[in-house]
Amino acid sequence: MLGFRFSEYTPDPNQSVFDRLFKIFQELMLYTSGNVEEALSWLTELDKEYKLTTPDYGIGDFIRDLEEQGYIRRDGSGEGGLGPTSKLEISLRQKSLDDIFGDLKKAKSGKHNTGFIGQGDEFTSDVKPYEFGDSLEHLAVTNSLRNAYINHGIDEFHLTQDDLEVYETYYQSQMSSVLMIDISHSMILYGEDRITPAKKVALALAEFIQTRFPKDTLDILVFGDDAWPIELKDIPYLQVGPYHTNTVAGLELAMDILKRRRNPNKQIFMITDGKPTCIKLGKRYYKNAFGLDRKIVNRCLNLALQCKKLDVPITTFMIARDPYLVRFVEAFTQANNGKAFYSSLQGLGAFVLENYKKRKRK
Repeated sequence: MLGFRFSEYTPDPNQSVFDRLFKIFQELMLYTSGNVEEALSWLTELDKEYKLTTPDYGIGDFIRDLEEQGYIRRDGSGEGGLGPTSKLEISLRQKSLDDIFGDLKKAKSGKHNTGFIGQGDEFTSDVKPYEFGDSLEHLAVTNSLRNAYINHGIDEFHLTQDDLEVYETYYQSQMSSVLMIDISHSMILYGEDRITPAKKVALALAEFIQTRFPKDTLDILVFGDDAWPIELKDIPYLQVGPYHTNTVAGLELAMDILKRRRNPNKQIFMITDGKPTCIKLGKRYYKNAFGLDRKIVNRCLNLALQCKKLDVPITTFMIARDPYLVRFVEAFTQANNGKAFYSSLQGLGAFVLENYKKRKRK
């Protein structure tokens, strides 16, 4: 039977001590909900245990370099407190993207390919006469030169605008997305930290959308007993509250946000542990944390169907693999004709895609 044979870990000799410490520090920033001082305290303890620094470069040197490179700053209170900068927030999003989706590069705007001819980057097999405003990057050189020879002859060869042809491209559209993040108490229940992986997935998705599709719109909300919008910069600092999981409130707010978007292409991303436990009936909350309550589940499934009728697919990222929760997500995804990604806490990057629209499993 084949297995794995492990050898002793050898650090990359070309990696600086700062780079090695910075990767660990970025990870700790997510676990401490963006608390720089707590992350540095943890890093100091890890250094004592695993000797991460060298005699020539210590944690103090690392802190100084973080400040000089613009990753952290003094809070100005006179007490010497440290806080993160926007540069650090961007680096956290990029690291999450690299960890989950691989090394992606920034692409040209408008990369959602469609079946229609129009403005885009992907060539079709068709050409058309050049018109004012067409990009010369799409010039069909061979066709244009052939036209010039036919129209003007070889002896007095010259190229005019009437000779030019350009390749047709597939029209590339924009998308309006809403990202929902579950911050209910179940995301840390029984000692399982589900909120840190959830934040990592949220940061990766946000970075993926912003870099690959910069003309898309992205709205972000969190949901517990209620739902409310947040900014992208708030994600690393999210903390779980003493909340139940009002998935219905999250979906209703997401639909309200998308109604205000004039873009016809809309979608919802939902990051959760999969268990709805709360709905609001008038001014009162109806709660049941003991299993899946039929009254709550039915409201969720009804909203999934409404989104399907409005052609708004829901992609669920489930940070858990409990069998009964998986069954709920399957029913929810089937009702919406959407997609679901499942991940255990140990294998965050190893998502399983359930695509009920195409009835395929990858």
